[in-house]
Amino acid sequence: MVKKYDLRLPAKVTNPVVFSSAHSGCAYPQAFLDNSLLDDLLIRSSEDAFVDALYKDLVDFGSPQLCATAPRAYVDLNRGPDEMDPAIIEGSKRASNNPRVAAGLGVIPRVVSEGRAIQCGKITREAAEARLDEFYHPFHDLLGELLTQAKRRFGMALLIDCHSMPNDAVQNAIAPGGARPDIILGNRFGASASVQVFDLVEAAFKAQGFVVGRNTPFAGGYITKKYGAPSRNRHVVQVEINRALYMDEASVTKNQHFDDISKRLTAASKLICDGMQPLVQLAAE
Repeated sequence: MVKKYDLRLPAKVTNPVVFSSAHSGCAYPQAFLDNSLLDDLLIRSSEDAFVDALYKDLVDFGSPQLCATAPRAYVDLNRGPDEMDPAIIEGSKRASNNPRVAAGLGVIPRVVSEGRAIQCGKITREAAEARLDEFYHPFHDLLGELLTQAKRRFGMALLIDCHSMPNDAVQNAIAPGGARPDIILGNRFGASASVQVFDLVEAAFKAQGFVVGRNTPFAGGYITKKYGAPSRNRHVVQVEINRALYMDEASVTKNQHFDDISKRLTAASKLICDGMQPLVQLAAE
């Protein structure tokens, strides 16, 4: 039986930071693979491969870490549960003005990266709902609870929403100073995290030598929108790291820089956790 999610908890929670990874799941059901048009590598092309492993020892800093087990090609945890695509789900109504669903990237994806179709034909609405019941709702129920607990305990909460991006996606992106970014931070242009929190997160990654861009081309998805409410002291920052830094995208394997990138991301995470203490004191006043 496949786990619904992977939850790593510290012996004691000591800060308001929660880390999550919604797209790193790689437990592909065999029946799903058997019905796919794609081979075992192409089916993984939209997966945030190894992101859960990049951020290590977070529980040692007093933070919980929640990681998906279900792959993004099977059910996308960074979409709304109502983002049903009628082109792949029988009985679904077309969502008006929803570019994600139109592109085949609804909560049950129709395509992976570069628009490659996952399967022929449709699945039933019942089958789609079963995927949500098995993986989607348990993940979000727990994520919401972790943030509620952090807010109750510390007066505020910060979710670091960890993702990766294809190298091609940042070929035309420019970070301040003119360099191509290693990492894109998103706070939906201020809607999901305050300036103070956003600056703290940016400074932590920069301190580890990463070139950091803001909000372009990735400002945040469903998770930042659903959970980010800075006016209520609940903040979400999406972190997109260039896959080419730590893996070979074509073979979906770790490259020789993986361990170094992991150490730097982990060190940045500790800086974020430590840096939240003054903000916690302000929240308590």
